[in-house]
Amino acid sequence: MTTRRKLVVGNWKMHGSHAANAELLQGVLAARPFVGEVAVCVPFPYLSEVAVTLANSSVAWGSQDVSAHAHGAYTGEVSAAMLAEFGCRFAIVGHSERRAYHGESDQLVADKAKAALAKGITPIVCVGETLEQREAGETEAVVKRQLSAVIHTLGQCIGEVVVAYEPVWAIGTGRTASPEQAQAVHAVLRAQLAAATPRAADMKLLYGGSVKPDNAAVLFSQADIDGGLIGGAALKAADFVAVARAAG
Repeated sequence: MTTRRKLVVGNWKMHGSHAANAELLQGVLAARPFVGEVAVCVPFPYLSEVAVTLANSSVAWGSQDVSAHAHGAYTGEVSAAMLAEFGCRFAIVGHSERRAYHGESDQLVADKAKAALAKGITPIVCVGETLEQREAGETEAVVKRQLSAVIHTLGQCIGEVVVAYEPVWAIGTGRTASPEQAQAVHAVLRAQLAAATPRAADMKLLYGGSVKPDNAAVLFSQADIDGGLIGGAALKAADFVAVARAAG
């Protein structure tokens, strides 16, 4: 038996302002306590204010990306050491939007995960297939390939990451994988991890892809789904709190 505690992470993507952030975070803080773990991953410019607002609370914070490089002439990139100074607990790596819009390869995602871990930051490693890949019956091969690069790069340290399955066709589209579809992929990922680390049964596997208050509970009730990486619903305190409650 495992005692995995659920984790719900809000991915704000490229949204936010001083006023909107304050209202959102106050709404989340007012709803404490949560049974599961709760975190928000925010745009880089807001890390400082979020760190101050959430300091000494049970709500963690993180970034939406991290550089694979420790330092150097990499204009526009942010290193894991910089994020660690802001108290970041998490860093999202390999989100489908980074893979698609910025051409990030499986190996680059793995290198980013390694860089984050080196500074004590937990990578949230995203994997997922496009609609075309699902319809072609390639879902399992795609997600296993994406995760394999991270496993090979991290070795036994793979047990320290969080994995998020986000079918690309369900991100921001209003479409959601059925609980059975999501669980099937999570089971594949758990089995792949079990072949790489004895810690697989204790690792958190999240689902992302149009998770909302009305579908969160049934998704989170699946055997290998340990919470969610939440997009649109993370931008409204009431919705995010409801999803976090569903993880309880």
